[in-house]
Amino acid sequence: MSHVGVPRGTSRKRRSLALLTTGVLALPALAGCSSGKDEATSAAVVPQDVAPAARAQVAEGGTVNWAIDAMPATLNAFQADADSATTRITGALLPTLFPLDAKGRPQLNPDYLESAKVVDTEPKQVVLYRLNQQAVWSDGREIGAPDFVAQWRALSGKDSAFWTARNAGYERIEKIERGADDLEVKVTFAKPYADWRSLFSPLYPKQVTGSPDSFNDGARSTIEATAGPFRLREVDKESGSVTLARNPRWWGRPAKLDSLVFKAVKPQDRTEALAEGKIDVADIDAASAHRIVQAARDTGANGAPPAHGPGSEITPAQALRSWALAHGSDEEVAEEAQEARDEKAGAAKAYAAEQSDLRAYVVRKSLEPAYTQLALNGETGPLADDRVRRAVARALDRQELVDAVLKPLGLPAEPLGSHVALAGQPAYKDGSEALGSQDTKEAQALLADAGWTREGATKKTDGTKAGSEGEKQKDAGKTQEKATEEKEAAQKKEAAEEKKATEEKEAEEEATEEKADSATDDGKTDDAARREPSEDDGLYIVGDDDKPGEAEDAAIHVIAPAPAAAAQSAALLRQAGRLGETGTSEDAPVRISAQDRQPGGAAGAYAPAGTAAPAQAPDSARGPLGKDGKPLSLRFVLPSGPGSESLRSVGDKIAAMLDTIGIRTEITKVSDDSYFRDHVASGDYDLALYSWPATAYPATDDRPIFAKPVPATDGSLLVEQNYTRVGTDHIDQLFDEAVSELDEGAAGDLMKQADARLWAAAGSIPLYQRPQLVATDKKLVNVGAFGFGAPHYQDIGFKKPQSAGAPANTKK
Repeated sequence: MSHVGVPRGTSRKRRSLALLTTGVLALPALAGCSSGKDEATSAAVVPQDVAPAARAQVAEGGTVNWAIDAMPATLNAFQADADSATTRITGALLPTLFPLDAKGRPQLNPDYLESAKVVDTEPKQVVLYRLNQQAVWSDGREIGAPDFVAQWRALSGKDSAFWTARNAGYERIEKIERGADDLEVKVTFAKPYADWRSLFSPLYPKQVTGSPDSFNDGARSTIEATAGPFRLREVDKESGSVTLARNPRWWGRPAKLDSLVFKAVKPQDRTEALAEGKIDVADIDAASAHRIVQAARDTGANGAPPAHGPGSEITPAQALRSWALAHGSDEEVAEEAQEARDEKAGAAKAYAAEQSDLRAYVVRKSLEPAYTQLALNGETGPLADDRVRRAVARALDRQELVDAVLKPLGLPAEPLGSHVALAGQPAYKDGSEALGSQDTKEAQALLADAGWTREGATKKTDGTKAGSEGEKQKDAGKTQEKATEEKEAAQKKEAAEEKKATEEKEAEEEATEEKADSATDDGKTDDAARREPSEDDGLYIVGDDDKPGEAEDAAIHVIAPAPAAAAQSAALLRQAGRLGETGTSEDAPVRISAQDRQPGGAAGAYAPAGTAAPAQAPDSARGPLGKDGKPLSLRFVLPSGPGSESLRSVGDKIAAMLDTIGIRTEITKVSDDSYFRDHVASGDYDLALYSWPATAYPATDDRPIFAKPVPATDGSLLVEQNYTRVGTDHIDQLFDEAVSELDEGAAGDLMKQADARLWAAAGSIPLYQRPQLVATDKKLVNVGAFGFGAPHYQDIGFKKPQSAGAPANTKK
């Protein structure tokens, strides 16, 4: 089954789109991960945080329960519905010939290979694998050439009966044959393939890949034979768990654990599951990490409840008033007050107990091998013009966005400088200079050059359309200028007369209002009204400087706290998993115009009386830009789910940055389920935030993400996985040259050239590498935030207790 939107037989390796990101809260106790500087890069490289321990220090036996998002739809990693759970589970069951190290570099796996190298390049590339002579499947059969041949035939794309979403590289193989003996596998390529190390990982037994039936259906819920430190014991869909047991036929270092159980636990339920001891390892968001850190700090001195959580916000005065009501003479009021007190006390007690249980865990942190980008849909509308896309990019203060996400977590906060590699990888080089750094004036100049001006938002000019193609219409439009001059003059005169009439009417209304105000101030209001303060006492609207009509274009006005209060409130809301909630259904998109956030702060934001209003932006940057009377407005689509707080926060900051150069953004919040399917993949957006996993093989894996869309026979675009719809022939050519270049240095240079072109095209703007937060049982070692590195499942286990009289280890 070929990839949707790609002609049959040409589908490439399908990349999994990562959508949800962790929230952002200050985690001072998490600080401590050291960061280094790679000599070839300018970005921080964050090491793994896995509590490393020698195998001699790891106890034999035990079971670890590991949280996954959901039960895997398939155990066949080459099918379209394979997900992160598939990858995690098969990593412990099947051969990976070249796992990645902590810097994202493929390394030969001696458990399966004695050697693997290119032995010929002329007339054709030949790779010779020499297998570990002890390597066998769990059924006792040796791993050999028949397994390589079966997997090649299933993934080559030549037989459409195999439902596969990945065949990149396999279609370049001409033949596979036995070498000098059964331990050698000789692979000959019809076309050179630089990323040959990416092939045959994971390697399935021929029982799975030998026929379409076994490939399509046989490996969805079970795998007949495995060859890892663990074997598959049970898949229990009712309990939502996959159980692995130690593989007795494993020839490598034996697994320390007796069993490894992967349990389906939704991200929002993991704090509770940890507290109840149901799971030992779990990827968590920042709110959950914050609670674990707080639990470690809270000792509950003298039995006192934690200074946070339910009831902690109650002031002494409020507590006294509550007690007084509960013990008052009004029995009905007293009963209600006592019920409320009991409910709060119960919630506080449960919270304190949960915090006590969370002290058994520690938070491991690193940077995830994935990056978040701002995607700009260049298919239609204003963003079809590369000048507008570049203007959007030049308006962004990427450092501010990175600081907001990573600094509170104690992680190095440096903007990502590449589309094709992360810091520490050999292919990494900051190519953002091809686009340029943040520059408001340059962004405004690009917009003006594209025809978007403040004047254009209120009057029609020469009918030039947005986009680079509009330049082609300018010359033709000049011939009509003379004919339209008289018409424009008449329109201006009519507009002036209407303006004068409007001003006279407003003057009359103001006089009427002043008369009404004087009547109110003359003491005729009742005493109760004078005693009760107005709802607006002590408040002012940020951005509303008493200029009627200035925000007429705003779609919604939202009363929001002053900046300091807003920050505190947002943090509390994130803790409760409610950031971004609007009181509306998730299925009903929520739209908020960026113009509602007036210059200087959020529209309708308030502060105590006497607080100075923020300074207004310069006239050149105020007000929306437009062309032909149409404002420059972009639709910014964001997910609304509880795991997307960080994306929404970043989206709000981006909208405010674009507002300063006159670009209006309409934020639309949609349910997580429909975000990718109905908006990103279908192209129903102008701006969007989502993440891509990183790779050690960008020439192969990133090609479909940045490939130039091609027209289909029905007039639509075949976009592969390029959901920005922005691409060039030159970029495609550089990827194609790199994937066939067997000189690693030359291939790397080609990828760096491609990255520079991607920056210049401004279809996607890399922002930051995503944070990785993992909660683990304090007694566990060799597990946690792996970053790029692949887990060594056989080394994971519980640390041996110290012998009596041994010095305490003060290091965590």
